[in-house]
Amino acid sequence: MPGSLIRDWRFWCLAVSWLLAVYVLTGPKIRQEQPVFRLIAIADITRSMNATDYQIHGKALSRLDFVKHSLQALAKKLPCQSELGLGVFTERRSTLLFEPIEVCSGYNEISAALEKLDWRMAWAADSRIAGGLLSTLEMLPKSNAGLLFMTDGHEAPPPNPRYKPDFSGVRNKHKGMIVGVGGLARVAIPKFNAKGQLEGVYGPDDVPHRSTFGESDLNPEAIQGYNARNAPFGNETVIGEEHLTQLHETYLQQLSVEAGLGYHRLTDVDALMQSLNTAGLAVTVRAESDQRWQPALAALLLLALVYCGLAFAAAF
Repeated sequence: MPGSLIRDWRFWCLAVSWLLAVYVLTGPKIRQEQPVFRLIAIADITRSMNATDYQIHGKALSRLDFVKHSLQALAKKLPCQSELGLGVFTERRSTLLFEPIEVCSGYNEISAALEKLDWRMAWAADSRIAGGLLSTLEMLPKSNAGLLFMTDGHEAPPPNPRYKPDFSGVRNKHKGMIVGVGGLARVAIPKFNAKGQLEGVYGPDDVPHRSTFGESDLNPEAIQGYNARNAPFGNETVIGEEHLTQLHETYLQQLSVEAGLGYHRLTDVDALMQSLNTAGLAVTVRAESDQRWQPALAALLLLALVYCGLAFAAAF
């Protein structure tokens, strides 16, 4: 009986699968060179990011929700030993929520933090994209992380072109890219009340359509109702399309050049991952690679072979 058992191929399949299962429990790993990333994503949480011009499986999604979805998917795609940090932007400042953490062991924490991102976290209603980008670059001098500055480029109220942030002090000092969010077609901006309840959309009378800060860049003689002290921009009512929003791609591309960063339009996580690789944000390191799946797969195949053999024997 023992001899026939030893000669039975099913015995050896079960024995080897048991040994492989024990080996899996030891957590086998090998050290090998692989590209890893260390990234900090700064998400724009201003009100225009509530505009819905994305879709997933036929469901309309806001820009901010698509950013959250994309970063969650990116954290899954990044190789283990990569790290991802998170921050938010509003008004003209960025705030770091947490430093980069390892994406495999810390995925649940990263995903939970992304899920909680909300426009109501904003501490001011204004949106100064250039100022926010400069603030971010000044905030990261001690970090070797690549930057993903994710925004639609919509500034509110419209900025005065005479007062542009100076990027000369930070140009080419940080690696990373501006990630343009949204579509190129103008869409309405959802309007919420103080309780966060949707009240419709912003209309032309709800938002300023020109800058009233500082000095006008126009000749005073060309400004109707000009008064140097009380009305440097004149008294003429200006109605434009600032109540609508779109991806200001040309503006963001210009900012990326001024700051020495790359640019990528957010469409899907695969394209984003490819852009990260093309931008050279990966660093090659010797990292531990989890090998448990290989012996586990072999054990399952052996068990499946035994099961198929038993089923075949029972049938005939």
